[in-house]
Amino acid sequence: MKENVLDLLMYLFENYIYDEPETTPDRESLSDSLEEAGFSSAEIERAFSWLDGLAEQRRMPVMAGHESNPVRIFSDGECSRLDVDARGLILYLENIGVLDPARREQVLDRLMALEEEDIDMEDVKWVVLMVLFNQPGQEANYAWMEDLMFDEEGEYRH
Repeated sequence: MKENVLDLLMYLFENYIYDEPETTPDRESLSDSLEEAGFSSAEIERAFSWLDGLAEQRRMPVMAGHESNPVRIFSDGECSRLDVDARGLILYLENIGVLDPARREQVLDRLMALEEEDIDMEDVKWVVLMVLFNQPGQEANYAWMEDLMFDEEGEYRH
């Protein structure tokens, strides 16, 4: 099985967090379930670390809104790992108001924490969905992003 942290995070999101967020099992039983599903213990630990970073962001103070939209210049490291379409999607989501500058930075932080060499537009969509799901007050933006990714039957659209 070709696996990476994002595959495991998507599995967690679809099977535990999205359907029943209040009934998420404890970390140990979740780890056992993930190992039974075929994920390695190293990938499970990386995913838990990624989720811990996401949870930490939830406790960060909200940045005040900026009347003038600041220009975001991607670093060399971000450009080397995020393809043009992925960077374009992030900027598009910010321009239409789905991401504000604080959420954009959270998305970029979580994308860089994936430790993947190449991050494409589909990866960005999933991370945006997870970040918005984790942030209070982002329900409308989450719903918009969810509509972008899923059809009426709840099946993923590419």
